[in-house]
Amino acid sequence: MEHLSDIEIYYTLPSLINGEEIILKDDEFHHCVNVMRNSVGDNLFVTDGEGNLYESKIYRILGSELLAKIRKKSEFKNKSKDIWFCIPSLKNPDRLKFAFEKSVELGITNFILFTSIRSVSRKSKPEKFQKTALAAMKQSIRTFLPKIISAEFNEIIQLNGTKLLFDQNADKIFDGRIDSKSPVYFLFGPEGGLDEKEISQVDLANRFTLSSKRLRSETAIINCASLLKLQ
Repeated sequence: MEHLSDIEIYYTLPSLINGEEIILKDDEFHHCVNVMRNSVGDNLFVTDGEGNLYESKIYRILGSELLAKIRKKSEFKNKSKDIWFCIPSLKNPDRLKFAFEKSVELGITNFILFTSIRSVSRKSKPEKFQKTALAAMKQSIRTFLPKIISAEFNEIIQLNGTKLLFDQNADKIFDGRIDSKSPVYFLFGPEGGLDEKEISQVDLANRFTLSSKRLRSETAIINCASLLKLQ
């Protein structure tokens, strides 16, 4: 999508795309019309968050609703559809927000916000970070709306798929390569680290470190996302 690197992208619900017409409402309408000063006749790029990007032209603005005619539709493949980043609740919400933002920019689309035995913060609500994820998706000109759900560590362990756990004391350094046809869950520890009981639930062969130095939780998350090369 390099040729689109200078565009502004907007998001609308799939239900607001009908045939050859797109409707923009609420916050996206406000940003498009009142902030970016778009008007009738201007070109507009809109995603439905499901991998589709629509090039359209505004033909009507009514109160708090914008209508645009679709001129071209482009479809993209989600390279990280089977990857889940399991992010721990952190004491500092700004660091947690930063981890979500940069992970989305690097192509991660599925997140599980979890708590564990040594978590030092209260359980965070996924909805709190959905707006951050949406903004990061648009900023990086991506077309898949990130999914954020919550769970306990022990619930994640029970899910079908491969679990990769990052532990400072692991012997193997993660190089970004994964070989699995099933979902892969990347488990990152909170500020206090994961408990030994939790670590022991992941096969020794699937425990990795990301650096010879100790990294903050949000740094480890972003480092891992960059290693996956999902651009």
